[in-house]
Amino acid sequence: MSLKEQLFADLKTAMKEKDTLRKDTVQLIRSGILQIEKDNKIELDDEGVLDVISRQLKSRRDALPDFLKSGRTDLVEKLNKEIEILLSYLPEQLNEDEIKKIVEEAVAEIGAASIKDMGKVMASVTPKVKGRADMKLVGGFVKKMLQGN
Repeated sequence: MSLKEQLFADLKTAMKEKDTLRKDTVQLIRSGILQIEKDNKIELDDEGVLDVISRQLKSRRDALPDFLKSGRTDLVEKLNKEIEILLSYLPEQLNEDEIKKIVEEAVAEIGAASIKDMGKVMASVTPKVKGRADMKLVGGFVKKMLQGN
């Protein structure tokens, strides 16, 4: 079953079970997919669907600190549940140690010595961690390693 088919099946299940949060989250994913397909006149495969889900996840993670600062615990709780739902569609996420190891290997492989090589390292690391790690975290590890901290 493709990821798009799974999303449709999950949407139907959420509607039957009256799980509005899951239904709304899946509908947002599906509308993002549809928007890209219509704009680019293409049919997204599972890789493209994962990109859409990753972007949705990033936007929610970016909004979380703002809601925490403003004291909106109700929205923080909702966002955390949405993040859980989105993560359920992504491959298993890498932990920090796994990310550090991948970054270290890439730095050694490229022979990167300064922050000027960050683009080369990120280009090497990105395909290995795509959809399985927060790229902001990966970028932080690369920067830290190249600065020698």
